[in-house]
Amino acid sequence: MVARLAEPRRGWAAYWENGVKIQVFGCTGQVATELARCCPTDIQATFLGRAQADLSDPATCAAVIEATNADVVINAAAYTSVDRAEEEESLATVVNGDAPAAMAKAAAKRSLPFLHISSDYVFDGSGEHPFTPDNPTAPLGAYGRSKLKGEVAVHSAGGPYAILRTSWVFSAHGKNFVKTMLRLGAERPQLGIVADQIGGPTPAADIAKTLFVMSKAFHRGQVNSGIWHFSGAPDTSWAGFAREIFKQAELATVVEDISTANYPTPATRPLNSRLDCSTLETVFGISRPDWRVGLADVIKDLRK
Repeated sequence: MVARLAEPRRGWAAYWENGVKIQVFGCTGQVATELARCCPTDIQATFLGRAQADLSDPATCAAVIEATNADVVINAAAYTSVDRAEEEESLATVVNGDAPAAMAKAAAKRSLPFLHISSDYVFDGSGEHPFTPDNPTAPLGAYGRSKLKGEVAVHSAGGPYAILRTSWVFSAHGKNFVKTMLRLGAERPQLGIVADQIGGPTPAADIAKTLFVMSKAFHRGQVNSGIWHFSGAPDTSWAGFAREIFKQAELATVVEDISTANYPTPATRPLNSRLDCSTLETVFGISRPDWRVGLADVIKDLRK
């Protein structure tokens, strides 16, 4: 299932035969929910909600890792309100920066692989070419700055780690663009949607499956630490995304293309959110999923 990975290091085989134990920070978010839904039979995952591990309290999160019997730690929790972060940058920085720092350090002390989800918002959105994992970062707003601080801290902790940058996440759970469009599309005959921001919508279910593949590879000692990109294909605009949502949901809502300048928001959005995901395919054998297929699954779930 995993391509171009080395053979397991001597001493890991016995652990692998018993499966992998994963500690997941996050319980109700989009990715955490999908991690619980699609957990393979050879993985034992436990999930921590805010009551057990609030990321606004980094020390408590670190203590959980210090006491865990897990083989791998996944951080699927985050502060995700991009606009509100402009007013709550201190809180966003604690949750997205300080907490991952404390967690990664605790994991490093025990040599536990730490998998962390990040965002396309660490880039400035310039140009039209997909961003590679080693391109310079230059976040435009508070949310991106908080996510970048978390990345730097995870890298600096000294333990085995994977940072997975993704974009435009959607699912049948929580707040996301798909659910917003379905609600508005049922209420209005026409909507103006931004057409000059381009990126890859990414099903949370595919992110979850990717994290499980990566967790197994790290547990077996088959891969080195690094940053990878993962987003759905093909790249599109928010307007193009909306049209496909309405098409699959059989809504007659007409989409009017508008520019970012005509839809001001508290936080500046990157115009270019394209991500080059080739290294993920090279190392793990994971290709970009067709987000239109994932969208069909989400709409099916919502109709249930």
